[in-house]
Amino acid sequence: MAASVRLLTAVPICDGHDSAISTINLEFIHHGIEVVYLGYHRSARDIVRAAIQEGVDAIGISSYNGGHVEFFAEVVALLKKQRAAKIGVFGGGGGTITKADATIMQRKGVDRIFFAGTPMEEMIRFAREAYGGRRRRSVKLPRFSAGKRKTMAPCIGITGPGGAGKTTLIDELVLRWLKVQPDARIAILSHDPSIVGKGALLGDRATMIYSQDDRVFMRSLATRGRAGGLSPETAQWVRTMKHGGFDVVFVETVGIGQEAMPFRSKLVDKSIFVMSADYGSQLQLQKIAMLDVADIVVVNKGDLAGAPTAVAEVGRRIERGRSGQRVIATVAKRHRDPGVDCLFEELRS
Repeated sequence: MAASVRLLTAVPICDGHDSAISTINLEFIHHGIEVVYLGYHRSARDIVRAAIQEGVDAIGISSYNGGHVEFFAEVVALLKKQRAAKIGVFGGGGGTITKADATIMQRKGVDRIFFAGTPMEEMIRFAREAYGGRRRRSVKLPRFSAGKRKTMAPCIGITGPGGAGKTTLIDELVLRWLKVQPDARIAILSHDPSIVGKGALLGDRATMIYSQDDRVFMRSLATRGRAGGLSPETAQWVRTMKHGGFDVVFVETVGIGQEAMPFRSKLVDKSIFVMSADYGSQLQLQKIAMLDVADIVVVNKGDLAGAPTAVAEVGRRIERGRSGQRVIATVAKRHRDPGVDCLFEELRS
């Protein structure tokens, strides 16, 4: 299931909604395209940084707030400055971008502007013809992304069911690393599922706040038909990141079920299983395989009513497992959460 086209889509700064781009994203992925979605209210710098890190063929921008001539031109200029001019730029903006504006934008290096009423089939065809087979993607860090660490970086694997808060937890850990180590360089390898026989929506970047930083390198991978929460490229990327001068590497799997143990091959140095307090009955708890092998079990959403009971039940569940396992309760969405502080110190020790 190798994707023929890989795009990054985003909405510019001061544009506060993403209804149009969300619809277009779905059309892209249903036609076999991998889409890295950066979200809305994004600066040109954020967009270009993400596009280079993700190794995309092109950037698609949805702009409805005006200022599009200047914004698109800045994206093109930043790509050239970073020696990434091979990454294409296209977009649209309903009724806000005029044909005269589009002519100016194309002179400045934008490949194509789509107008209101353009059939989705035309956009899909353009993306495939303009960007399909442009270049062979390799497992390689961009020239300016590597850090200065001389030894291999510790690799932390984070897995758990969908909706448990894995991405938010990683973002909070990144914040703490960046604050404690002013020169720290961090790598994140994130995974999202592919639609069977089609493309994938790689959306973890859209929920990141603190990881939108020049000291953080992030790569999003699609599972491309592989079960277990990882990608066929994962092992190669982990090796590259561990030797890339970073201070720490995070590997986040897709949401997994009861049977999955994605890190059995010693892919990571330490594994964290993130779960919510509302996992169901104690019987369901007994079935979760990762509770037998995870180094740390995080019960996230600790502000829920049943969280203290959940932490106690999980603690009793892992008592029968291997020694040294820990249970930590967190509320990752809460700023300066003591539980996340505790987890951070545990990972740095």
